Amino acid sequence: MAELVVLYKTPKDAAAFDKHYAETHIPLAKKLPGLKKYAVSTGPVGSPAGPSGIHLVAILTFNSVADIQAAFGSEAGKAAAGDVPKFASGGADLLIFDTMEV
Repeated sequence: MAELVVLYKTPKDAAAFDKHYAETHIPLAKKLPGLKKYAVSTGPVGSPAGPSGIHLVAILTFNSVADIQAAFGSEAGKAAAGDVPKFASGGADLLIFDTMEV
């Protein structure tokens, strides 16, 4: 399996972020070809030291890194990626990696 983890940093307007993410971005991202699972954080995202500066974490699961790359090369992937600047005013970090159960 492989994961795409998106760390959305604290936006300028959290309510506007949450509304756009729920109503627009999630439906776009759910159209990604090869998407197996899509989960998001709920509530505050903390760290062992306290507040993290992260507003929301999204974890998208695919069969492989190649599938993630193919998904973002698709029309649905381009639409989802193009939507991010419309709501993620704090920025976002994307991490892509293979996983294995241990």
